[in-house]
Amino acid sequence: MAELQTGQSNTGGPDAAAHELGSFKSHLRQLCNMLRVAAQRRKETQVMDLCCWRRRHRLSVENMGRVLALLSLMCLGDVLGNVKISSENITRILDRLLEGYDNRLRPGSGVSITEVKTDIFVTSFGPVSDVEMEFTMDMFFRQMWVDERLAFEGPIEILRLNNRMVDKIWTPDTFFRNARKSLAHNTTSPNKMFRIMQNGTVFYTMRLTVSAECPMKLMDFPMDGHSCPLRFGSYAYTNHEIVYTWRKGLVESVDVPPESSNLLQYDLIGKTLSSETLKISTEQRRLKPLAGPEAIWGHYSVQVVHFILQRKLGYHLIQTYIPLIMVVVLSQVAFWINKESVPARTVAGVTTVLTMTTLSISARSSLPKVAYATAMDWFIAVCFAFVASALVEFAAVNYFATLEANKMRRRLSRGSVLESIAEGSDDEDESTVSDPSVGGRVRMRMSSISEAPQTRLPIFLQQGSAVPPNVTLAGPSPIDQYARIVFPLAFAIFNIIYWYIYLSKDTIEKAREID
Repeated sequence: MAELQTGQSNTGGPDAAAHELGSFKSHLRQLCNMLRVAAQRRKETQVMDLCCWRRRHRLSVENMGRVLALLSLMCLGDVLGNVKISSENITRILDRLLEGYDNRLRPGSGVSITEVKTDIFVTSFGPVSDVEMEFTMDMFFRQMWVDERLAFEGPIEILRLNNRMVDKIWTPDTFFRNARKSLAHNTTSPNKMFRIMQNGTVFYTMRLTVSAECPMKLMDFPMDGHSCPLRFGSYAYTNHEIVYTWRKGLVESVDVPPESSNLLQYDLIGKTLSSETLKISTEQRRLKPLAGPEAIWGHYSVQVVHFILQRKLGYHLIQTYIPLIMVVVLSQVAFWINKESVPARTVAGVTTVLTMTTLSISARSSLPKVAYATAMDWFIAVCFAFVASALVEFAAVNYFATLEANKMRRRLSRGSVLESIAEGSDDEDESTVSDPSVGGRVRMRMSSISEAPQTRLPIFLQQGSAVPPNVTLAGPSPIDQYARIVFPLAFAIFNIIYWYIYLSKDTIEKAREID
């Protein structure tokens, strides 16, 4: 630059040299700014602009080389200086932020409403308990708000801090209203992330595991669906002081990746987000003596996300419905067994009734003790009615078969008596009436005739054998013939109506609103 200044002064005098030196410094500053822009954007167009600048100001190649060397040293010194300043002054920036800072007061206390923007990233959803009526989820809970007291100026735009800074500044007193248990992870250190931007925006993230209640109506079980809510808001501040909003809108503020919701009994089919205002009363005692409690109503900002769950039918279909159908079919097989096989049909009926009772008890073991009947309860009740009806049907068949056998026995005995009387009248001419042994002979003949139709059968062919002792009573019962058609047809119609109603019905439980 000294040579340039000397050359310019020889040609035009001291005033001209001073003017050229000032213009050269201004051009030098412009060139430095252009180089910074080129370094940031890394585009070749900036290099072309640099060449045009040299031609416009008529600098020689030698002078241009000297300028570039000088600028390189200046830019390198600026970079090293910035690094040195940022590493040395972060602690000073933090100390300056906390100087005079009162973490007991919220941002804009007494002046404006603090807006807390939230969003959730679910890392694991489940399990869902039907007995306890609750669900568990692991998530990253994120909050963002603006605290103008934390605004700063410096070489860095974002202060990346750990959990130690959280206790030194104000944070929202957010709590989950319908949570039964909650856990903040502290292994190996508290899982919290803290960021402060230059304009005072605070970004606060923590990892939580929350078990929240999920009210369920199980009337459509196991074809039911539920809407499990998660509600959170401020514990102490009303909506005149803190308002919660969704940071990414009502669609993307809650992110549940597919790999995070691998549930065994449910499918997570969707979620709905909303903002509500909850009216809660608190009790505050007056300062006057002997004054009773006064109800103070406050309106609180509440964020709500409903997780929509649809139950999987496969498990209950394999474990309950198919065994129930098979038991009913097995009970109807007894209609095709001979009615004289009393032990076989009795055992079949009693066994199916006991099996049905066992299946109904096991099906209810995984459900809470609700006071109403579920869809599975109705199916079990109808199946139990079919099985019990099959046993009652055999009792009716056996009863009417016994009546028929008694009628036939009386008819045969009456015919034998008449035959014996007729034979006795034919032999009156050959016998003496005064003979006292005649009556005895007649009675002996009548008894022998009445016993004539009876045949002796082996023990294994009596009392319930498949071969009836009386051939005239053999054959299917008319009740069995009707039952072979009516029972299967009625059970098939019931299944068609049952499955059509519940599979075509919208069984998703609607989201419940809080008062």
